[in-house]
Amino acid sequence: MNRYRGTLAGSLATYTILCLLAVVFLVPFYVLLRNAFMTTPEITATDWHWLPSALRGDNFTALFDNPERPFGRSLVNSLVIAVITAPVSTLLASMAGYALARIAVPGRGVVLALIVGTLMIPQAVTFLPTFVVVGSMGGVNTMWGLLAPGLFNAFAVVLFRSFYVSFPAEIEEAGRLDGLSHLGVYGRIILPNSLTMIASLGALSFIEAWNSFLWPLMIGQDPNSWTVQIALSSFLTSQTVDLPELFAGTAVAILPLVVMFLVAQRHIVQGIAMSGLKS
Repeated sequence: MNRYRGTLAGSLATYTILCLLAVVFLVPFYVLLRNAFMTTPEITATDWHWLPSALRGDNFTALFDNPERPFGRSLVNSLVIAVITAPVSTLLASMAGYALARIAVPGRGVVLALIVGTLMIPQAVTFLPTFVVVGSMGGVNTMWGLLAPGLFNAFAVVLFRSFYVSFPAEIEEAGRLDGLSHLGVYGRIILPNSLTMIASLGALSFIEAWNSFLWPLMIGQDPNSWTVQIALSSFLTSQTVDLPELFAGTAVAILPLVVMFLVAQRHIVQGIAMSGLKS
């Protein structure tokens, strides 16, 4: 009986702590939604109001009515970039990881070392050279200019390589006995058994592409080339401060990320756990 009471007390304490932590993490979302329906005087008021005086939809309609800030266009741009970047970058990383893990070619270790070395270079250092290359090819204010740098993910390559190193070699040998080439083994055996890793890294790639700010800011100089993050930054500048539309736009902008997390949270955790980061 004492053991049962101790277990029950431990469970209640655990759930209480988890509920308190959940409340703490949900507070920013509550404040975001609250401010999205408020006016500027209500947001900046010194006294606290738990709820807006009235649910105003004007903040949301104003987002899409301002021609100087094409918020709707920026949403489409971000969605196109994220939807293309996530599967393409994940597939390329998967193929590169499999080649580094299973295809014995001279210099394979050097290539892996160079890929790992790129992870140690601060991303800000590579922005200017990348901009010069993409700009010289006519990529400024173009969709492919926004897309190209995000299609190659060195971190995902390392994770896939670690995952494929631990993959049972006997299964691949059975495929080769059936006459499959490296590409056939990858397409028929390896890829179907990598769906959890692909789903997790694809979801992370989607989130990263959606939240990207510095590169779209440099390459998308025309308002029609803005992504949603650039559009949000235009609501808060040294000349203008539009808090209601900023909060309303943020509420709209996080919806795809919330949906992505709710759908793929299990795959994200399981995929990272399966990677193991083995050498």
